[in-house]
Amino acid sequence: MTARPTGSGAEGGDRRAEGAHGAAEAGVLFGISVAAEMAGMHAQTLRTYDRIGLVIPARTAGGGRRYSRGDVALLREVQRLSQDEGINLEGIRRIIELTAEVEDLREQVAEMGEEIDRLRAGDRRRGGELMRIQPGNAVVVWQPRGRRR
Repeated sequence: MTARPTGSGAEGGDRRAEGAHGAAEAGVLFGISVAAEMAGMHAQTLRTYDRIGLVIPARTAGGGRRYSRGDVALLREVQRLSQDEGINLEGIRRIIELTAEVEDLREQVAEMGEEIDRLRAGDRRRGGELMRIQPGNAVVVWQPRGRRR
């Protein structure tokens, strides 16, 4: 499942204003009736999923729902999990949240790896090396160059 949710509620990670997949990412947005037909659902089901925070579409200035292709894919995945796998909506919400969390963590790991590579490259240019410190009870005091006693 590659779809990304927004979370449920107004906490920090919620991106309700831009929809579950962001209007810029999707390019094309669909009204609720078109999205419902594409997902093979009734429009009322989409309204329910929006109300409970399962699939949150973008909104127009007038409050109309606009679904991205990613939202439609997420709706299909919700339907598959519910009908084929027998998972209830709260379980599906948790799966979606954990999937998004894993994707975020993977992005963070990739960013940290890039930062480590940059640091190692910069350290080599200065003639030093990054060293791995083995866990233990030792205390290491670092002093910037030029301030050593």
